[in-house]
Amino acid sequence: MRFNKKALLLILTGMVLIVLAACGGGESSEGSDQSEGNNEESNNEGSESSEGDVNQETIEMGQINWAENIAVTNMWKVILEEKGYNVELVNLDMGPTMEALASDELDLGLEVWLPVQDANYLDQYEDQVFFSEATWYDNAKVGLVVPEYMEDINSIEDLNENAEKFDGEITGFDSGAGTMEVTEEMIKEYGLNLELMPSSEPAMIAAIDKAIKNEEPIVAPLWNPHSIFAKHDLKYLEDPKETYGGVEKIHFATRQGFGDEYPQFTQWLKNWKMNDTQIGELMSAVQNAEEPIEGARTWVENNQELVNEWIEQ
Repeated sequence: MRFNKKALLLILTGMVLIVLAACGGGESSEGSDQSEGNNEESNNEGSESSEGDVNQETIEMGQINWAENIAVTNMWKVILEEKGYNVELVNLDMGPTMEALASDELDLGLEVWLPVQDANYLDQYEDQVFFSEATWYDNAKVGLVVPEYMEDINSIEDLNENAEKFDGEITGFDSGAGTMEVTEEMIKEYGLNLELMPSSEPAMIAAIDKAIKNEEPIVAPLWNPHSIFAKHDLKYLEDPKETYGGVEKIHFATRQGFGDEYPQFTQWLKNWKMNDTQIGELMSAVQNAEEPIEGARTWVENNQELVNEWIEQ
């Protein structure tokens, strides 16, 4: 009798296990199907086909506190977000921007001046950072400027004999900028008895505003494109030794591999071209708005035909 109960118990246990296995297998199969469906849905959501590259990842774009850089970074943020990308602007100086690109901590920076101003960064990071051959602005210029009313100072070579007028100082901006490093080289090249004083671009512009308001002497490194030339009458000093070089072109740079991950956006960057009028109007729109992004959005709305040339090629 004990044997029969035990046998019956074993039979019942086996039957229960068979039923559970069958149910479990069905649930597993259904769960697997649901999982595959969810994965497929997840992969498709917020992304395009292989022709595009919109996804849920955030593109981290470096922003340097320069007027033209603030303008173009906000412009691209507007364009990209309208196309479904997520974009974050990360405030960095030029040196940290290059370091972050090299270490894959940043996706891209939009402003590299070549062949002279940022040549040191190209030399240092050319194996770690992608520097574009394409350029978005081809008429850039860099040099020392003084107000037009300083009629006796027209060349860098005139500075030493007038050093006292400037209190022995050249008013500068961000210490890590390529132009600041070239200016240091220029001081040595010309044997100037002036010291380059770093600050920030807004501080430098404020100093120029104040000096011109009072018709005082001031000398500073500046560049085109820059909105200050629409505000004040400034002149570039002749550079006989060509320390600052001639015409500069502005490139973009990305971390290695970014172009493979974002081929569509990278192609848009390669298509991107702006002339003096276009970049000038963009900077004015951004500077005159309460928030840079609002000024950029207004400019994009008013220049959709130009933007379409970049993103529809």
